[in-house]
Parts: sequence; structure tokens; C-alpha cells
Amino acid sequence: MSNSVWQKSSYSGSNSDCVEVRTADGFIELRESDEGDVILRTTRLNLAAFLQGAKAGEFD
Repeated sequence: MSNSVWQKSSYSGSNSDCVEVRTADGFIELRESDEGDVILRTTRLNLAAFLQGAKAGEFD
């Protein structure tokens, strides 16, 4: 399994409670930095659709 390094948003500052993201084997993986054992794995297309929906207010 070839994994890239976990990255966090520059908006997180020095806080340790943030979402981290990386690519792994063609997928996008997300985790919360303080709960590193729980990893959400999705495709680029599904993540893009989720982000588009969130920006459009679909989950408000």
C-alpha cells in the first residue's frame, strides 16, 4: 500500500483537533487528528460531490 503523508488545513493553526487528508491507493482518506484510528475512505468523485452539497447547504 503506497500512502502519502497526512496533511491538515493551514486554517487549523496549532490546534490538534482538525481533519487530516491524504491519498492512498487511488482513494482519498480523511481522519480527525485526535482520533487517528478512525479513517474514512472515499473516491475523489464522491468527496467532490459531498463538498459541493455542503457548500450548497444540502446538509443544513
